[in-house]
Amino acid sequence: MALSSASNSASPLSTLRSDVFAGIVVFLVALPLCLGIATASGVPPFAGLVSGIVGGLIVALLSGSHLSVSGPAAGLVVIVVSAIASLGSFSAFLAAVLIAGALQIGFGLLRAGRIASYVPAAVIKGMLASIGIILILKQIPLGAGLIGEAESGIAHRAAVSTPLGDLLPAALVLCVVSVAMLFAWETPQAKRYAFVRAVPGPLAVVALGIGVTVLLERFAPSLAVPVEHRVSLAALESPAALLNSISMPDLSQLVSPDVWRVAMTLAIVASLETLLSLEALERIDPKRRRVSPDRELKAQGVGNMVAALFGGLPLTAVIVRSSANVHAGAQTRLSAVVHGVLLLASVFVLTSVLNLIPLASLAAILIQTGYKLAKPRLFIDMAREGAGRCVPFAATIIGVLATDLLIGIGIGIVTSALFAMQASLSRTFVLTRHDDYYLLSVRKDATFFAKPMLARCLAQIPERATVLIDAERADFIDTDIRDAIDAFVRDAPHRQVTVERLRWPGLHHPALPMPFAAK
Repeated sequence: MALSSASNSASPLSTLRSDVFAGIVVFLVALPLCLGIATASGVPPFAGLVSGIVGGLIVALLSGSHLSVSGPAAGLVVIVVSAIASLGSFSAFLAAVLIAGALQIGFGLLRAGRIASYVPAAVIKGMLASIGIILILKQIPLGAGLIGEAESGIAHRAAVSTPLGDLLPAALVLCVVSVAMLFAWETPQAKRYAFVRAVPGPLAVVALGIGVTVLLERFAPSLAVPVEHRVSLAALESPAALLNSISMPDLSQLVSPDVWRVAMTLAIVASLETLLSLEALERIDPKRRRVSPDRELKAQGVGNMVAALFGGLPLTAVIVRSSANVHAGAQTRLSAVVHGVLLLASVFVLTSVLNLIPLASLAAILIQTGYKLAKPRLFIDMAREGAGRCVPFAATIIGVLATDLLIGIGIGIVTSALFAMQASLSRTFVLTRHDDYYLLSVRKDATFFAKPMLARCLAQIPERATVLIDAERADFIDTDIRDAIDAFVRDAPHRQVTVERLRWPGLHHPALPMPFAAK
């Protein structure tokens, strides 16, 4: 008892230490991701930081999860970019985020937290793979330092003309080295070094980018990455400056059908990503703590509404930050709160340092993130799992790339449903023969979809045959199937066919002995 009480009295301090340490680690992982996702989405970096802050200070306190960390997600970049382009302004998009948050709260109140379990795994993998592909394709120009049309009037001394356009060699080299560093950082050989284990890969890449920027500006200014290709975060020296940096949603757009369409897409995809992250997190939680998905959806909904009001990107529970939280030794949700506090402090304290980060470094982080979502190994594994899994996977990817995320997911679900229907209908009826005796077995539940198969089986029974019908294995037989068999029975005397029914659900014919062994 004494040992137990001593252990209990020491646990709060040890938990506090581990949570603070984990919060610092998650902050170092989340900071470059918040900036990179905002840049990839074509919005100010501040919007990404706002979402990270809201995820740490609001969602973490409302969520039932002890280890989940929320913030802007790379998986939503595709939606954000296309939505802002279609709606015409970031303020209209924020209105969609506001509605999406309200929809998520509604999902939670309706106990729709198990929605992810109804989406086939092949469709989810296809959705994530398509997001990865789009993420890579959109980040390559930024990583290569290609000069866009918006900068056509700006003279960059270090620019080099190529068939693809003018590009910045320093940005290209930095991106390539950063991508290589990120992959090398995760190898078993690199993990043997304490420094690699202590410093997250994204943070190392950002530190490299800042170091290169400082060195080039000091010793080779003509080769330095220009300001237009770095993070541009406004200095917040006063509360007034903070208020000026906040983008407000355009509430007049709340009645727009286009805004509601974007909101529904955001709500569904963000909810799916959150629920999938929770499922993955439960597997790596040392204590295997269960989380209420409905409570999590409500917490995410509140977070998205607050983020929209403060000009932030939509957020989800993110498995990258959550897994970093677990591996850093977090015990309670305090670690997520610490990470949110540090993100808030960085807005005021680290602005000058953050503005030294080249966009090529952030592009490298997102390129590796996209690769993780769309690994070549994933495509090989799905191809080996057969058409029932491979075709919906491919259909989802093609649908997302050709249309948008929500339509692509719908195409994948419909394709999966067709394969599932085909599998459920296969061999519903089996006809076996021994001399002039025929056994028609109903091997599974028979719905009206199986009528063509039943018709084919009955058409194979010749005149003057004896037919035994065994439906013992079926828990349910559709009325249409019953009607078709009754019609066959009524017509049997005209064809001199004898019909005997065995264990026919709903009828009271005695079970007749079988005159032969079914083959």
